[in-house]
Amino acid sequence: MSDELIRLREQVAGLTTELAETNHGVVALYAELDDNAARLREASELKSRFLSYMSHEFRTPLGAIRSIARILLDRLDGPLTDEQQVQVEFIRSSATELSQMVDDLLDLAKVEAGRVTISPAWFEMVDLFSALRGMFKPILSSESVSLVFEEPIGVGSVYSDDKKLSQILRNFIANALKFTSRGEVRVTAEVTNEQFVTFAVSDTGIGIAPEFLGAIFQDFVQVDAPIQKRLRGAGLGLSLSRKLAQVLGGDVAVRSVVGVGSTFSVTIPKELQGDGR
Repeated sequence: MSDELIRLREQVAGLTTELAETNHGVVALYAELDDNAARLREASELKSRFLSYMSHEFRTPLGAIRSIARILLDRLDGPLTDEQQVQVEFIRSSATELSQMVDDLLDLAKVEAGRVTISPAWFEMVDLFSALRGMFKPILSSESVSLVFEEPIGVGSVYSDDKKLSQILRNFIANALKFTSRGEVRVTAEVTNEQFVTFAVSDTGIGIAPEFLGAIFQDFVQVDAPIQKRLRGAGLGLSLSRKLAQVLGGDVAVRSVVGVGSTFSVTIPKELQGDGR
């Protein structure tokens, strides 16, 4: 046997050994990745179960607080002084805000656990806008801010879950009203790329600095600005809106200029496919 053949055989044997060791390392790496993925799934499930349990447990006492506040404000147990009126109104509004946060937590837990039920149906934009206008009319306390719903021309009927879409738009409108002290909040709908509809909520509020735009749709994120700190929420509404939009086959976006205003939008398919139709 020639020296060259012996050398080649030794080289092949060495490569075979090295390949076997590499395969062993790859198998071990895959096993570790599978283990990490299982732990992440378990952690995500535990978080969703905790959020769901906590939300359910909070609902009963919050409902009781709101009911008692309403009884006091309706003077069913006797008159209130002006100061008592202010204090009970504060209790009522705080309990309402906390109830909304609890509802967002519960919805977020359902989305992350994949337990959101989509009920698509055909609906008209005029009906959706009319319902939203009625929801916000009682809480428009400032005459210096107007809420405008543009007539959705050319949009026609949409096949989607109108309740989920309404929830997204309610979050956008509530945020816009919270951070707009003068001017208007305008809601529009238009067809984009023929197969999609974009709903936009534009305001003349304080705006958002560019460095915060990339994070505001994440869970529990708050913009670090003086007025946001004063009007702080749970940081869940926008995150939940993005997740609901994705469930509806779409996504959300934002444009903003500090001191000029912001536009939050959600784009969904004009006709949702593959969800129990």
